[in-house]
Amino acid sequence: MTRKLLYSTAAIAAAAALVLSGCANGGNASGGGDAGEATPGGTLKVLANGDVDRIDPQLTAYVPVNNVVRTISRSVLSYVSSNEESERIQLTGDLAAEVPTPSDDGLTYEVKLRDGITWDAPDGARDIVAADFERGIKRICNPHIGAALGSYFINLIEGMPEFCDGFAAVAPEAAAMKDYIENNDISGIETPDDKTVIFKLVEPASDFTSMLSLPTANPAAIESLDYLPDSPEYRANFVASGPYKIKEHTPDVKLLLVRNESWKADSDPLRKAYVDEIEMTMGVEGDAAMQQLQAGSADVLFDLQPSPANIQQLVAANDTKFTTMENGGIDQFMWINTKTSNNGGALQNPKVREALQYAIDKPAVQQVMGGEQIATVTNGIFGPGINGYKPFAPFGDESGKADPEKAKKLLAEAGVTNLTLKFPYRNLGSQPDIAQTVQASLEEAGITVELFPVPPTDYYANFMTNRENATSGAWDIALVGWSPDWVGGAARSVFQPQFTFDGTPQSYNYVDYNNEEANKLAAEALAAATPEEAADLWHQVDQTVMADSPVVSIVARKKANYHSERVQNFQIYALAQNGDWANVWLKQ
Repeated sequence: MTRKLLYSTAAIAAAAALVLSGCANGGNASGGGDAGEATPGGTLKVLANGDVDRIDPQLTAYVPVNNVVRTISRSVLSYVSSNEESERIQLTGDLAAEVPTPSDDGLTYEVKLRDGITWDAPDGARDIVAADFERGIKRICNPHIGAALGSYFINLIEGMPEFCDGFAAVAPEAAAMKDYIENNDISGIETPDDKTVIFKLVEPASDFTSMLSLPTANPAAIESLDYLPDSPEYRANFVASGPYKIKEHTPDVKLLLVRNESWKADSDPLRKAYVDEIEMTMGVEGDAAMQQLQAGSADVLFDLQPSPANIQQLVAANDTKFTTMENGGIDQFMWINTKTSNNGGALQNPKVREALQYAIDKPAVQQVMGGEQIATVTNGIFGPGINGYKPFAPFGDESGKADPEKAKKLLAEAGVTNLTLKFPYRNLGSQPDIAQTVQASLEEAGITVELFPVPPTDYYANFMTNRENATSGAWDIALVGWSPDWVGGAARSVFQPQFTFDGTPQSYNYVDYNNEEANKLAAEALAAATPEEAADLWHQVDQTVMADSPVVSIVARKKANYHSERVQNFQIYALAQNGDWANVWLKQ
C-alpha cells in the first residue's frame, strides 16, 4: 500500500496515469471494449472490504472512492473511460465546456461552463453556476476537516493562503464556516458571470488543469454549507450533480445509489449511466469476493483486487475478465536514512548509498509480489504512466538484478566495514516476505540487516513520520510506497512531497532531502509550454535525484481488476484505476 492506502494522491491519486499493461489474456473480450449494443437497466453489484473514506468531494483522497464520486458529483475537467492509455489520460471538459488554455504567461486560466449542468437541489433542479466553483475551492481549507489534497491549490492560487489563514481562526461550526465562506473572497478566483470562472496563480503550473480533474476542485452547492463537512448530516443531504444520487448509506455495511432525475444526459459527454442502481456491499473478504464475481452473484470490486494466487489461476485459465495496468506509483521505495549517525554516519556517504543500489535484487522482490503480471522493476522516482517517466539505469542495467560484488567494491572504496542496518517492516500481507528478500540481497553484499516488525497501523502514522526516529537512528533503511495524486502530468505530486525541503518539514520526506538543481528543473517543467518539454525536464529531475541515492527504487505494483461475466463495456476510469461504474452495462 502507499502512504494513502492507494490514495491518489497523496495524499493520491492517482492517482496516477494508468497504463494498460496488456490483459493477461491479450486484450478485450466479453465485458471489455467489444461488448456490443448497450442494454440499460439493472443493479450493478459492487463488493467492498471497507467503506468510503469520505463522500464529500473536497475531502476524499482514497483512489477507489473516485468511482463513487464519478457517479454523484461532476468535476470541472475529467477523463473519458477507455482501455487505451493514450485516450484515458487525456483531459477533457466535464462541467467545463473545454480544457482552458493559460494566458498571462501561464498565470491565468479562464473556465467556461457547459450549458445544462444542474444540481439535484432540495426544491428541484437548479443550474450549477460559477459561484459554486469558488465555494468548492473555499471549502478546501475549512477548520473542521481540511482537504487531504488541498495544499496543491492553497499554495498555487493567488490569495488562497490568506483566505485559509483567516478560515483557521473560525469556529469549526457549520454556521460560522458558512458565514466566513460567503462573506470572504479569494483574490485569485473571479466569477464575472454565472458561466465564467477565472483562476489566477502565483506561478506557472502546467499541471493546474490536471488538478481541476480532482474531486477536491468540484463545485459545492450552497446547501452543503448548512452541515459540517462530510458529517452524517452532510451525507444524508448530499446534493448530487452526477447521474446518480445517494439513497442509502449505512457506514461499513451498504451504499445504494439510484438515478438522479435532475441530471441531463445531453449535458454530460462522459457518463452514459446505463444501470438503474449501484449497490455496494461492505465487509467482504478478498477470496469470498472473487468467488461471488466468478459465480455471477456480484459484478465488480471496490477496494479489493485478485490475490497473487487468484492471478495465477486467472492467467492459467486465460480469463478474459482479468486485466492489469500500471498506476504510475512506486510500490516499493527503500528510503536511506542520511540523518543517522549509526555506523559512524556511513549512510551520509554517497558511495555507500550507491553500494545499496547495486545490492538490491529487484527481480527477486518482483517475484515475491507475484511476478511480471503484477509488478514492474523500477529505477527512478517516477513510475510508468507519469509524464516524465523514462526507463533508465543509473546503477547497473534496467533489469535491476543485484551486483553484490560491485556493492562490496564500493563499500571497500568508502572504507566501510561491518555495515549493520536497522530495517523496520510492516507485519502485513506480503511485506514480511518482501523485507526478508531485501535482507537476503543485502547480506549477499556483506551487509548485516536487523529486521524488526512495526504494526501496520503505526508504520506511517507513528513510526516513519516521527522525525525523531530518523535523527535518533531508530531506522537505517525502510520500505515505503507512493501513489501520485492525479493522472498523466502528475510528476509534481511525486516530487514535491517527497524530494523537496524548504525548511518546513514534510511528513513523507523522511530525511529532509533537497537538491536545488532538481528544484530548478521542476520549476522549469511546471512552466513548460508543451507536455513533451515537461516530460524531458521531469526526466532530468529524476536523474538528478537518483544521482544522490536518497532512495532505492525497486518495483511498481500493477493494479489488477476483475469483473463478472454479465458486466459489459468495462472501460477504465483513470482516477479510480478501475472500470467506470457510470459507463458499464449489464448483460440481462
